[in-house]
Amino acid sequence: MTHTMSTEVSEESAQAPSRSWWRAFLGWPRPARVLTYVAIVLTLVLVAGLVTAVVLVRRPFPQTTGSAELAGLQTDVEVIRDAHGIPQLYGDSVDDLMRAQGYVHAQERFFEMDVRRHATAGRLAEMFGTDALESDEFVRTMGWRRVAEREVALLEPETRAALDAYAEGVNAYLDAHSPGEIALEYTILNAGGLDYHPEPWTAVDSVAWLKAMAWDLRGNMNDEIDRALSVAAVGSDRAAQLFPGYPYAEHAPIVGQGAVVDGVFEQDATTGGTRNPERPAYLAAQRGVLTRLREGLTRMPAWLGHGDGIGSNSWVVSGDLSDTGQPLLANDPHLGVSLPSVWMQMGLHCRTVSEACPLDVAGFTFSGVPGVIIGHNADIAWGFTNLGPDVTDLYLERVRGDQWLYDKKFRPLRTRTETIQVDGAADVTLKVRSTRHGPLLSDVSDELQDVAAHSERPPPGNTANEYAVALQWTALKPAPSVDAILALDTASDWDTFRAAAAKFAVPSQNLVYADRDGHIGYQAPGMIPIRKSGNDGRMPAEGWKPENDWTGDYIPFDGLPNVLDPAEGFVVTANQAVTGTDYPYFLTDDWDRGYRSERIRDRIVAETADGGTLSVDDMLALQLDDANPMAPVLTPYLLDARLPRGYYSAGQKLLRDWDFGQPADGRGGAAAAYYNVLWSTLLDLTFHDELPQDLWPDGGQRWYAVVEQLLRDPHDLWWDDVRTDGVVETRDDIIRASLLEARDELTRLQARDAGEWSWGRLHQLDLRSATLGESGIGPVEWVVNRDGWRLGGGSSAVDATAWDAADGYGVTAAPSMRMVVSLADLDDSRWINLTGVSGHPFNDHYTDQTDLWADGRTLAWPFTRDAVAAAGGDVLTLEPAPPVG
Repeated sequence: MTHTMSTEVSEESAQAPSRSWWRAFLGWPRPARVLTYVAIVLTLVLVAGLVTAVVLVRRPFPQTTGSAELAGLQTDVEVIRDAHGIPQLYGDSVDDLMRAQGYVHAQERFFEMDVRRHATAGRLAEMFGTDALESDEFVRTMGWRRVAEREVALLEPETRAALDAYAEGVNAYLDAHSPGEIALEYTILNAGGLDYHPEPWTAVDSVAWLKAMAWDLRGNMNDEIDRALSVAAVGSDRAAQLFPGYPYAEHAPIVGQGAVVDGVFEQDATTGGTRNPERPAYLAAQRGVLTRLREGLTRMPAWLGHGDGIGSNSWVVSGDLSDTGQPLLANDPHLGVSLPSVWMQMGLHCRTVSEACPLDVAGFTFSGVPGVIIGHNADIAWGFTNLGPDVTDLYLERVRGDQWLYDKKFRPLRTRTETIQVDGAADVTLKVRSTRHGPLLSDVSDELQDVAAHSERPPPGNTANEYAVALQWTALKPAPSVDAILALDTASDWDTFRAAAAKFAVPSQNLVYADRDGHIGYQAPGMIPIRKSGNDGRMPAEGWKPENDWTGDYIPFDGLPNVLDPAEGFVVTANQAVTGTDYPYFLTDDWDRGYRSERIRDRIVAETADGGTLSVDDMLALQLDDANPMAPVLTPYLLDARLPRGYYSAGQKLLRDWDFGQPADGRGGAAAAYYNVLWSTLLDLTFHDELPQDLWPDGGQRWYAVVEQLLRDPHDLWWDDVRTDGVVETRDDIIRASLLEARDELTRLQARDAGEWSWGRLHQLDLRSATLGESGIGPVEWVVNRDGWRLGGGSSAVDATAWDAADGYGVTAAPSMRMVVSLADLDDSRWINLTGVSGHPFNDHYTDQTDLWADGRTLAWPFTRDAVAAAGGDVLTLEPAPPVG
């Protein structure tokens, strides 16, 4: 009884304070009580909103543990994800692995896949309205999807089966999930009234994506336009100064041995037996139509690629030069930056490798495409860089109505009509016109601009004569390039690797090779046209002259450069010239000028001199080399300039002991900041006065070569600023003015104290979603974009974080991934992606690799089953769905 009473007293005592508070609250003035009620309600609404937002954000996150049914599987497929979400798939058949790969890609990246298929079909406006119309019109005019549809019919049965199984895996995921469960982006779009539901995935969707990659890596098309416009602006002699030739004497080509004998490249031959006829250059005619075309092309979405400033590094060293006694292979493709990255890491493994199930491969995949694009299997490793051959030609056509002039006769244009659906607007009907050379791209540009205000010629369809520009491009000729992917994934030696490479029509790539038997090699593949004698591919050609046509033949695969176990003991490819000038077939005259390749070669030679060897860590360190190749040339001129002491000389002093590296921070970062701002200013003062804005220098490798030549002549006309009356500037005047202006610019941008300058604060990586990330709606952009990584490196450094000198200092292209493969022990290999595996904002793996990438770090790359199991975290088992009924 006492105990009970004590309890009752205790409870009453506990309730007393709350009753006392409530009585006190009721005694507050009414306005205060109302405000409190409102605050409580708003808090509850905010909490409910946050809970709802968290639910909406997390709904699309993939299931990574337990089990899930996947229709069409014959046996279980295990999906083992490591701490960074990188999946390794284990199955018993190629069909099961392809089906599971489609399912996992859809789990992580379907919105990206969906946007890219709309882009390659010219259907972005269906999702994003009029802002996407221009891109759709260009893509429809070129007919990317029409070509892809024809290519599917050319594929080998095994490839078609893989594509179909992959598509069925994607669709199984779509069928089991609502749009909001597939991607947060669909929730956002549908909240805006789109009412969108993804269509089923098809084999054509996968094949069409390679058209976008081919467009990004298409070669010298913009150079053709820029040459012609430069001639129109300053005349042929001065324009030639802006396009210097490749420096063969200073920068070695990829293949330094061999010759073509009777159509076959023989690596041990010293004298060739054939030679193409000379092809005199044609100087182009029409400034207006080319200007409009270039403007239209630059408005294509950046993530589809502009074909400028894109390069890559890849090299392989033999076991004689490595500390493992077996080859080491490195690769880091440079592409435009995007979120998510174009790559997704993955492994595809048959539990028992056999002729029936030969897959045991890991590397970098394209979401939306089955197989591994770059990586290694149990026997070989391979890497890609862009070969950059001239596979596009622009033809200036004489057009009258729906006819065009060819061989002195007017002939009917090929025409078709495309209807583009536009969200929030009326459908757009597009008339596509083509000559025998290809589609008239200039028609699209004209339809999107006020032609009368900017052109001397009438618009398309006018009965008067007009000029138009047609595009001939190898990627518009159907070819079964997708066959090469699974062939590479299952190749086991040099011969099967070359057989796979022979299937790779577009985009043409430099392929480096290494195998577990100790061999290294290089192969140039691709469909590269042979031109008639009137066309050298450097300038737009007169389309009415048959002598400017392509012959219809392509360089035979056996005639393309290749080498196995080169005498040097290594191969370096960084977009430089593939061969010397005695190679009989025309590849291109617009090579990257070899600054990166020569730096890599020099480092390899230096580090392996006197019996030295390279390790995996050495290869990784070389990928991060941030030396500016132009700085040793220009800096002596900068130090010779006389500046006022104190404020203006502070920046110049930083250059006196600078090692030409471009780190993000530190004293070297301060010097790099000053140098790069000065470089941008020097290009402005030298070229902006005479070149139209579309031709202003981007500051990359071509402009290094241009300025290097101009420095030798202090009185060259380019140094004179034509905007200053009565004054003729010289080299030294422009250099001094650049030093002064750069000092003032950095004071405005960062600090008066030169020691506080930082290249990384100027040179930032901002990762933006290609669609919603450019919506202009702040909260939406905040959801999908991630900004603010400070980077070192720069244009044409080995650590090629490119920037556009005409448009600021931010990163425009970068190593999209980095990998080093050790053939001695595949589990010792390393890899890193620009972004994470996930395409879902706020997922732990959205940008979890970016911090590591920006710091120059990499992840372990487990390959063997034991290593994968040891690194594995989550395991998802995909199980066959029970039969219906």
